[in-house]
Amino acid sequence: MRPEKHSLTLRGHRTSVSLEPEFWRAFRALAAAEGRGLNELAAEIDEARGADRGLASAIRVHVLERLTARMAD
Repeated sequence: MRPEKHSLTLRGHRTSVSLEPEFWRAFRALAAAEGRGLNELAAEIDEARGADRGLASAIRVHVLERLTARMAD
């Protein structure tokens, strides 16, 4: 499927992120499972990412790492 663009608000700043629908679903599910808002989790990921990685890539890696960790438990 083609990436879908959605707006997020990170620390009061609006930005657009393009992710495949499957990643948006997993990202929303992770935020909900943690009792957090999507913007809050995205801001945390944004703060932790390096300058060499875009926000969309950082979100994909975060989703993959969290799901992989849950499967290992």
